[in-house]
Amino acid sequence: MEFHELPLGEQLLIARRGTAYFAQRLADLTDTDLDGDTLLPGWTRRHLLAHVGYNAAALCRLLDWAATGVETPMYASPEQRAREIDEGATLTPAALGNLFTHTAARLDEKWRNLPPTAWAAQVRTAQGRLVPAAETAWMRTREVWIHAVDLAGNGRFGDFPTVVLDSLLADIVGMWCTKDLGTGLVLSIDGRTPIAVHQDSPPQHTVAGPLAAVVRWATGRGAIGVTIDTDLDGPPRWL
Repeated sequence: MEFHELPLGEQLLIARRGTAYFAQRLADLTDTDLDGDTLLPGWTRRHLLAHVGYNAAALCRLLDWAATGVETPMYASPEQRAREIDEGATLTPAALGNLFTHTAARLDEKWRNLPPTAWAAQVRTAQGRLVPAAETAWMRTREVWIHAVDLAGNGRFGDFPTVVLDSLLADIVGMWCTKDLGTGLVLSIDGRTPIAVHQDSPPQHTVAGPLAAVVRWATGRGAIGVTIDTDLDGPPRWL
């Protein structure tokens, strides 16, 4: 079963669990640790924490759009988004922690109070896709679970709920197919039927291992726990 097949209440619960998981991994770090690098090139933990905080605020804007019908983009522009993160990274550790906590609480409040009919209202993501407001549950789920690992602390893909791993993999493979990437790539997950990214292409590369390890590799977070039968450099970009 994938995330979108779950009842909305269960989707929101998983998103909230992800927020709690991120908060736990953040609590493992000292103020000085925030100056350290993440798994995302060019970003310190300060940048990542600012990004996750401002992402919650951006999703609040989409929920306002759904509730009122007044178009409210996630971000004014890609430049504004990048500038916001850079400026947020200069905040004190206490202010960064408050940014994360307060925006997450505000997002949760928006979810709790959104009128039932508004969940189906169409809003636009930062990538330009039109999606129902209910998609914000998956958008936040993906954000907090993956970025908890990106903090480069104690976060592990093996801690993710299986439904999150399965849904991430479906998203990634779907994006590769849309972009015509991953030709000849086969993902061989322990105990499952291998997944050929492009069914009509002969196999050229096989990445094998447990589900969590394959998903970690597919997201671009390293080849820990997988075996690769060729000199494949890394996965295609998916975002």
